[in-house]
Amino acid sequence: MAGTFEVYQDRAGKFRFRLKASNGQVVATGEAYETKAAAKKGCESVLRAAEGAPIEEVDA
Repeated sequence: MAGTFEVYQDRAGKFRFRLKASNGQVVATGEAYETKAAAKKGCESVLRAAEGAPIEEVDA
């Protein structure tokens, strides 16, 4: 089973998303958005950006 995006309203009234793995673990979170529609677009942006993205190792 694939992961799932969840869109929710935070305590400050902003909308956010989180990506959960199939085991329920949160693996990514999004910034605060003014509208639910904007948060959903954020999910879509992550989907587009992640497709075929390489993994790079960087020094912190």
